[in-house]
Amino acid sequence: MITYNVVDGVATITIDDPERRNPLSNQAMAELESAVSRSATDADVRVVIVTGAGDRAFSAGGDLRSGFVDEPIAGHESRGSLGDLFRAMRRNPKPIVGRINGAALGGGFGLAAACDITIATDSAKFGTPEIELGLWPMMISAVLKPLVPKKRLLEMMMTGAIFDAAEAERIGIVNRVVAPDELDSAVNEIVGTLKSKSAAALALGKESFYAIVDMDTDTALDHLHIGLTALARTEDAAEGVDAFLTKRDPTWKGR
Repeated sequence: MITYNVVDGVATITIDDPERRNPLSNQAMAELESAVSRSATDADVRVVIVTGAGDRAFSAGGDLRSGFVDEPIAGHESRGSLGDLFRAMRRNPKPIVGRINGAALGGGFGLAAACDITIATDSAKFGTPEIELGLWPMMISAVLKPLVPKKRLLEMMMTGAIFDAAEAERIGIVNRVVAPDELDSAVNEIVGTLKSKSAAALALGKESFYAIVDMDTDTALDHLHIGLTALARTEDAAEGVDAFLTKRDPTWKGR
């Protein structure tokens, strides 16, 4: 079950099945994609938080009880739900903060990594244990490849080793690691900072950041040149420059 709750400009999307450690069935992934897409067009939302219910797991990964291997060909389309979710997260113009409250394994690991900013408790565990089941972390490879050094990532996938939050921070999956009782305050702090910024600048900046990931330098510079001009045309850019010159706080309009 996926819940969607908006309070004070923040949409919190929760994987809500704590007794089973918040597994990702095809249905759950489709519902997550729907919730992320909903937040993208929700005028009341400035920032998105993705988390898991309870204090044991963010998400322990794919729901193996949902018939994952029962119909390999017939289930091909629905098995792509995780890819659709990753695309929706990347295309969402609003910042997505991962609140990692426990184990993030397999698809749950990929989901944590796909968030724009990821904050985890120091008790959280990460990894790609699919190899232990004769499987491979296919879909999440696309998310992890730009973040984790190649040989470290391949070792991780080949061995299925589980590692702690400190290691996840060291290799670039997690932005910040905190004690469990500090998780909410750390998430609220970064959310507050993001809410204070221009929504227009964040949207155009996020789009440009992800767009150039696989571009060569010349193509990336051309894309960013156009992006800079698009940003210069926004009302927020004019407001920000004027506020700086007149020594006042800007009043963002998000456009």
